[in-house]
Amino acid sequence: MDTVTIFAPATIANLGPGFDVLGLAVTGKGDVVEARKTVAPGVTIEAISGDGGRLPRDPVKNTAGVAAGEALKLARERGGVALKLRKDMPLGSGLGSSAASAAAAAWAVAQLYGISEKEALLPACLAAEAAVSGYHADNVGPSLLGGLVLISSYHPLQIQTLPTPPDLHLVLVTPAYEVPTAQARAVVPKQIPLEKVIANSGQLSAMLAASFKGDTAAFGRAVVDAIIEPARAHLIPGFQQVKEAALRAGAYGCSISGAGPTVFAVTDSLEAGQAIGAAMQEAFQEAGLSSTVNVALVDAAGARQL
Repeated sequence: MDTVTIFAPATIANLGPGFDVLGLAVTGKGDVVEARKTVAPGVTIEAISGDGGRLPRDPVKNTAGVAAGEALKLARERGGVALKLRKDMPLGSGLGSSAASAAAAAWAVAQLYGISEKEALLPACLAAEAAVSGYHADNVGPSLLGGLVLISSYHPLQIQTLPTPPDLHLVLVTPAYEVPTAQARAVVPKQIPLEKVIANSGQLSAMLAASFKGDTAAFGRAVVDAIIEPARAHLIPGFQQVKEAALRAGAYGCSISGAGPTVFAVTDSLEAGQAIGAAMQEAFQEAGLSSTVNVALVDAAGARQL
């Protein structure tokens, strides 16, 4: 195999109480990387589309390039790889755009150079994220592996894929607005009252229990964040109104997807999701922002060949 085309899905990070430790791959949008073996060593990014010309083609400044380079080191190959990257989600949307690029590129190199275990590529994807937005695996983990992912430890890195309720539907509403990840991480509090830590720990535990029980309603009710959401809410115009609209429309829970500004809600059917999405979209409109709605399912496959 000399060429391969790989898709990696969008993700919801944090899921409320799981800051930097919980992420979920979702159907719909994602990134596509076309990779070709080269005799010359190293990584070349030949083209990028869908980014409006904003992303660098320098492989050490692009998550796809960094992940591909780290994967080549893992393969211990003298050859290289040429990449073409197609972005299919807005930059700075809170849906793991940079992570999807990294996961797709790493798995593309793996397919070309004989790496069969996705887990072995996690350090390569983490290195890519660290180069642009910080050392966290709650986007690259699910985008690469698929499903619901728990990062139980970073030192050493320990990641587990968990079950999800079979009728879990995620309403994703993305306003025409951008929140840079660096800005969102800058407002994260450095000191946290003990009662808020206890509250988030309880909700995270409830969410994990619901995932194993297959209980969508309990999963959604656990989307309660006493720490990060309050610190980031002001970065998204109309967020509180959008959240209230989702809950009034019947959502089990609602919070910020990753760094935002995408807001996600939890429900158990397409019909309910469409109604919730319409209510959220109307609330964003009242705040002066147009938005798009996607009612997604869990993407269990993660990065995969097209």
